[in-house]
Amino acid sequence: MGLASAPLEIELKLSIDPAAVASLRAHPALRAVAGGRARTARIVSTYFDTPDQRLRREGVALRLRRAGRRWLMAVKGAPLPDAASGVVSRPEFEWPVAGPAIDTMRLATTPWRALFTKALRKGGFAPAFSTDFTRTTLPLAFPGGTTATLAIDLGRLDAPARERRAATWAGIAEIEIELREGDPLRLLDLASSLAADLPLATEPRSKAERGYALGDGTADAPSRAMEIVHARGSLAPAAVAAVVAECVRQVDRNAIGFRVGALRDPEWIHQMRIAVRRLRSCIGLADGVLAPDAIERLRHETRWVLDSLGPARDLDVFALETLPAVEADLVRSAGDGSATAAALRSLVRRTAARRRAAHAAAVECVTSPRFTRFVLATCGASRPAPTPKDGAPGVAGAEDARRYAARLIEKRARRLGKAARHLANGGIEERHAIRIAAKKLRYATEFFATLFPSKRARVYRKALAVLQDELGAFNDAAVAPRVAATLAGPAAATTVAIEAWSAGRAGASGKSLEAAWSAFEATAPFWKRD
Repeated sequence: MGLASAPLEIELKLSIDPAAVASLRAHPALRAVAGGRARTARIVSTYFDTPDQRLRREGVALRLRRAGRRWLMAVKGAPLPDAASGVVSRPEFEWPVAGPAIDTMRLATTPWRALFTKALRKGGFAPAFSTDFTRTTLPLAFPGGTTATLAIDLGRLDAPARERRAATWAGIAEIEIELREGDPLRLLDLASSLAADLPLATEPRSKAERGYALGDGTADAPSRAMEIVHARGSLAPAAVAAVVAECVRQVDRNAIGFRVGALRDPEWIHQMRIAVRRLRSCIGLADGVLAPDAIERLRHETRWVLDSLGPARDLDVFALETLPAVEADLVRSAGDGSATAAALRSLVRRTAARRRAAHAAAVECVTSPRFTRFVLATCGASRPAPTPKDGAPGVAGAEDARRYAARLIEKRARRLGKAARHLANGGIEERHAIRIAAKKLRYATEFFATLFPSKRARVYRKALAVLQDELGAFNDAAVAPRVAATLAGPAAATTVAIEAWSAGRAGASGKSLEAAWSAFEATAPFWKRD
């Protein structure tokens, strides 16, 4: 049996505050689609792997579960983002078994037969971690024939001691809405209605992923953008949907850091900003592919998120990069006991206080019901726009993805070329416009690079990245006086000193920026045929 014919588990997972479970069960949106009586059972599961975690590396989970008097064995494959709906799909096999023992004959009937056979030859499986929770299930019946099951899981996850560490545990408080039949978008609509009133957040991590991380003692890390592999012969809607799905993945993953209080690492805010900017850039490419109402809403909501996170990111850069450089340059010349040094130390203290407030505002944004609904809306945004009448301009519905991507990348490259006319003599605003144009072009090339010859795309993207880095350094220096003015006042001695420092940095970067532009300009466009 191959993965293409494997049965699929299609579900939406959300975390919930345990105190809100009663409100969830009484919510009118849930009551409106309840299709039967709720049932509650205790479920105890053990996840197995080889000593070297061979299954984990292959994205496969092997589980034995006791539910009441029944024993069930399940094998799950790696999740596959459903580009059409944003709901997670994964291949899943489940069988009743006689007791708490792995049925190796069943394993041989799955697409991972070779993996399991090799694992058994190498010594077999051992418990990796376990879960123990109470599950309340409720059948759902939506208008139009869609059916699903909502499960509320409350309990704990336990990992055994590894490398002489004490055993560890973590709480489980989540809901799963699993599709039985029909339209996956119904799951998103229900979740959005619930999230308007309840403390819910999308949860991209499976119990297996959390269990492995708990056992390893590894914390969640900020998520960077991943390469998007487009299938040969893809049409434009499928390609854009895949891009949306990747952007959502990065947003969803980086939201974890805001929920678990990991913002001591400023990379969480940085990568969240990148993820939302990428999503916003994708929206700009999607006219004629995504539904117009979805485009307008996403433009509005991405701007809200970026505005909410912007001060925190600016202050991170100012506190961790700009101020240390300014102190090194100015204190070196003025002396550590100078008035300039004392003023800078005072500015450092004010920056730290303002930065804490900005981080609190960023957390408030990402942990809000509005943000959860934004993510859910984005998950469902890849519905194609309504097909217009024949001959209507700008319709990409049936267009080849490669041709569509080439046309859009060319458009962004032309905009960058036009903006770059002011590179040598332009001021802060002109160079900022160049930076934005370069960023939009970079995102477009990242979105669709795999549709074109890899070597040419790699060379072009590298040259563009160098150019963007130079523009980013210039922008950071240009932003510094504005941030200083908000903290100390526009006429303060520190603001004036930082303005002078910024001007010096901008002048020094001029030659390297022009060199980066010359190298980029000489690079062949990878989307054009020779």
